[in-house]
Amino acid sequence: MKYSLNYQNKKDKVLIEAYSASILRVRHTRLSSFKEFDWALEDIVPIKDVRVDKENKSLTTSNMKVVVDERGYLEFYKKGETEARIQERKSPRALHEGGRTLCNVGGDLFKAEVLFEAYKDEKIWGMGQHQYNAFDQKGLVIPLNQMNSQVSVPFYISSRGYGLFWNNPAVGQVEFANNRTKFVAEQTEQIDYFIIIGDSAKEILAQYYVITGNPSALPDWATGFWQCKLRYETQEELLEVAREYKRRNLPLDVIVIDYFHWEKQGNWDFDKKCWPEIEKMVEELKSMGIETMVSVWPSVNPDSLYFEEMENKGYLIETERSNAALMRFTDTYEKGNKYIHYYDATNEDAGTFLWDKIKKNYIDRGINIFWLDACEPETIPYHYDNQRYTLGKGSAVASLYPMLHEKTFYENMKKCGIEEPLNLCRSAWCGSQKYGAAVWSGDIDSTFESLETQMKAGLNMVTSGIPWWTTDIGGFYGGVNEDSSFRELIVRWFQFGLYCPIFRLHGFRNSWDPKKGADNEIWSFGEEAYNIIKKYLLFREALRDYIKEEAAKTVTEGIPLMRPLFFDFNKDKRVEEIDNQFMFGSQIMVAPIVREHQLERKVYLPQGQRWINAYTKEVFEGGVEISVKAPLDQIPTFIVENNNVIQHYDILR
Repeated sequence: MKYSLNYQNKKDKVLIEAYSASILRVRHTRLSSFKEFDWALEDIVPIKDVRVDKENKSLTTSNMKVVVDERGYLEFYKKGETEARIQERKSPRALHEGGRTLCNVGGDLFKAEVLFEAYKDEKIWGMGQHQYNAFDQKGLVIPLNQMNSQVSVPFYISSRGYGLFWNNPAVGQVEFANNRTKFVAEQTEQIDYFIIIGDSAKEILAQYYVITGNPSALPDWATGFWQCKLRYETQEELLEVAREYKRRNLPLDVIVIDYFHWEKQGNWDFDKKCWPEIEKMVEELKSMGIETMVSVWPSVNPDSLYFEEMENKGYLIETERSNAALMRFTDTYEKGNKYIHYYDATNEDAGTFLWDKIKKNYIDRGINIFWLDACEPETIPYHYDNQRYTLGKGSAVASLYPMLHEKTFYENMKKCGIEEPLNLCRSAWCGSQKYGAAVWSGDIDSTFESLETQMKAGLNMVTSGIPWWTTDIGGFYGGVNEDSSFRELIVRWFQFGLYCPIFRLHGFRNSWDPKKGADNEIWSFGEEAYNIIKKYLLFREALRDYIKEEAAKTVTEGIPLMRPLFFDFNKDKRVEEIDNQFMFGSQIMVAPIVREHQLERKVYLPQGQRWINAYTKEVFEGGVEISVKAPLDQIPTFIVENNNVIQHYDILR
């Protein structure tokens, strides 16, 4: 403890350690010892290059300082500054609240609360992905739990020059109110959070990766176009779509086999009646330069092959009360619904058991990419306090599930010789970025309002440290191929999707049958839409080298490929207000159209650069707002002057 600051007040113990010159960790418990809570953490140890003043209760590194005031509240400073970047909230003495509290809720579990000061004009970005149509999270109450389309990654970056990582997978919430910021964990063993001090978002995010790990690579095949729909029912139907792309000379890198390709959930195998020759199918697709992705769910039907064995060995999520039937859902082999269960991703033996089936039925047949759907897991209703995992009570550990599920696949894929594993996932937690998790925004609506929301959700997600992100192009629910409004939407969404790290068309068209939607290929939306979409599809292909180069920087430097403007232009304070433009790599700035019938919009050009309109080649000085034409076949795009990216835009003119 020589290199840490630790103190005790009655039964409450506090431990503060430095993990770099810019990272401090705070733990607070009422138990006999501190827990490691290392599920997401890299194998790092506290540094010794610190100065601890036990008498005045402070710890100082070469870059930051924490001070414990006379009432026990913590204040975090950049070294040399007199105003705290962040501090725990100091309530009036008569209220006896603020700072950190642990209230026992049974056994060794506590309700934990931590209050921080709120600051005027502070902006907050990150905290995962939520469907609130808000970029700045200030003023929101955000649940800390996983749900379809809502992803809890409890890390944020503040405009005040700090980052906060809430290292706790317990169900709870955070309030970013005007009078306080308040973190709550409903049931947990201790308080555990990290504070990072930095002068830019890039600097803070890089330090967060020191704690939780750098993003894994984006493989070359993943930078191209992914074709997907709900759903291709047979092997021949899938192959015919792939062949049609090639007949039309259209690029296609990935084609996706969605759910219900199985006989029963929990068999983790193909229905041989519909998919009779898997190896032959995969071989033909590979000969066309197309990778095969298969949707794999963590769900287990009680009528499936392995249910009884998994139940007896404790490989399933259990419940504290009543039967462990976690969601009522349909399956392939009969009409009507079944109550399904989920394997326990927090149980390493359960992960080994699952992987054995995945390897035998998919990997050994040549399929090396997986769609990890429903990996929250989706339990209806979400009664976390009734769930029992190997690691503990659901309300205390449930948010870990997607990250540990992704880890099981990533590490076993590595063992199988797959050098750069990448899987499509519907959820994530801190650390998922190092386990090949490409996250998409879930089962969202096919509306312009939803498109606008996804852009803001995605920018927060990448700021949370999950860089490989995407949406269902066109949305998932409600799109009707023959509808003129939807045809306009699919074009605008395709333009936005072009500038997402993963470029993937998916959706549930013209139908409410959960097993079958209408056609969802790029020629499915009428001739006008097809001609525009085709042009952008070919353009993405022309950008592939640029994307690969910029994506490599994400791995080595930590800066997201798709990112808010403040990552690149942090000296221009106006960009902190902009939630409808973003950078795609270091050279391209995009301003998507998210309103129906909109043919013109305002675009702000950040200071410090000269900008080229990608379509007209007009050059503009930075630091100004301009009005830009946006006919249906154009998405307002500007290129940093003096680079060779502009030449690729000849395809779009």
